Amino acid sequence: MTTFDQILPITTEVLADHSDKIAQLEWLVINRDLNGRVRFIAPEQSPEDEARHADVKAVYQVLSERLAPHAYPVDAGMLYEANLELACQGASHYALNGFDNVRVVDRLATEANWARIAPETDGAPRIVFFSIKGGVGRSTALAATAWSLAQAGKRVLVLDLDLESPGLSSALLPPERQPMYGITDWLVEDLVDNGGAVFDDMVATSNLSHDGEIHVVPAHGSEHGEYIAKLGRVWMPKIQADGTRETWADRLGRLLQALEARVQPDVVLIDSRSGIDEIASACITDMGANLILLFALEGEQTWNGYRMLFEQWQRAHVAEQIRERLKIVGAIVPELDRVIYLEGLRENAYSIFVDTLYDEIAPADPAAIGPTAGGDGKWRVDDLVEGWNFDEADEGAPHYPWAVNWHRSFAGLRSLQGRLASIDAQEVQAVFGTLIGGVRDAIDSRSAS
Repeated sequence: MTTFDQILPITTEVLADHSDKIAQLEWLVINRDLNGRVRFIAPEQSPEDEARHADVKAVYQVLSERLAPHAYPVDAGMLYEANLELACQGASHYALNGFDNVRVVDRLATEANWARIAPETDGAPRIVFFSIKGGVGRSTALAATAWSLAQAGKRVLVLDLDLESPGLSSALLPPERQPMYGITDWLVEDLVDNGGAVFDDMVATSNLSHDGEIHVVPAHGSEHGEYIAKLGRVWMPKIQADGTRETWADRLGRLLQALEARVQPDVVLIDSRSGIDEIASACITDMGANLILLFALEGEQTWNGYRMLFEQWQRAHVAEQIRERLKIVGAIVPELDRVIYLEGLRENAYSIFVDTLYDEIAPADPAAIGPTAGGDGKWRVDDLVEGWNFDEADEGAPHYPWAVNWHRSFAGLRSLQGRLASIDAQEVQAVFGTLIGGVRDAIDSRSAS
């Protein structure tokens, strides 16, 4: 009896055994429906060519028998469309390993699409704070980063997109400054073309702003109202007047563009929900993020989660589109044995990056490189090694963690607002300095380019 995880390996094997027949097709779609059953979708002209039609049908017959119960009987398992675009119907798809003309399409109950990576935004840098598991101090780190950037004169736009566990705004805004509405209100009102009614009252300026500004867009407003009822509707797609369908992630992107046009920020900080769900998918893959901070605690739960995510990008052939934007953040690094803890974190992160995202080419050994490599008296790995890879000890590598040290003064969001209002900059530096410095460098390098 076949299980879901065996579908693609068996499909690849069966198609390889009949590669001569598959090669005759312009394209072929392996369609996995909501129940995890497979169909073939082939060019509609196939039935007109009886021999070719019989060949494809014969291949599906073999596959259906191998995949049972994850396939249909032959008569129900063969579909035809005029072109590949119609066959995919807007769903995410990727090439089956070893076959340039075969695409895999997954029909999902949700619109989370980890395999579609939006290009980086050209405007103000968008930085996403994300974690596989909650309780890692991600939102606290974002608040401290926003505070520090504002201290340095930056205009910061902060979005609380942890919609199912909101709270970031309380760290940056006292109760009397909370706006009337939030992101959830806009997403619901937008469904009935009423987003404009709440847009002007969903952004507030933090009292923590000094030389710069912190503009906060909360998950909900000062009066949350029927928040649970609204939350169940934010994921809805919108059917436009011309009949086109706009996904909730695209609606969210439209809101972000409108907020950027209004605030004109120097940087956008986005607090994503933890886990692999709709919100996280939109924040990481759909918002054009320039830097994605992956908060990590040392432990199997963290690394198993990131491995699953990285393997999905690898499987969908989109790893190269996102891997250079990633950076591991060592969350809540303990006071005792910090060096040992960070070494373990780095080793485990490196192992996963090597297995999934880095190219399979080891970096050159600097000791073996002459002093004139590159013609300028300096050695550069790029001069000598093809592929995208890093040494484990390379501090600039995505796997090398930026440390956020544990400190009792920053142990809770509820008390953070008052804490930041009177905090000493040196204390922030001691806890969040590496993270804040890395974010500043990312902003400055983007401005320079």
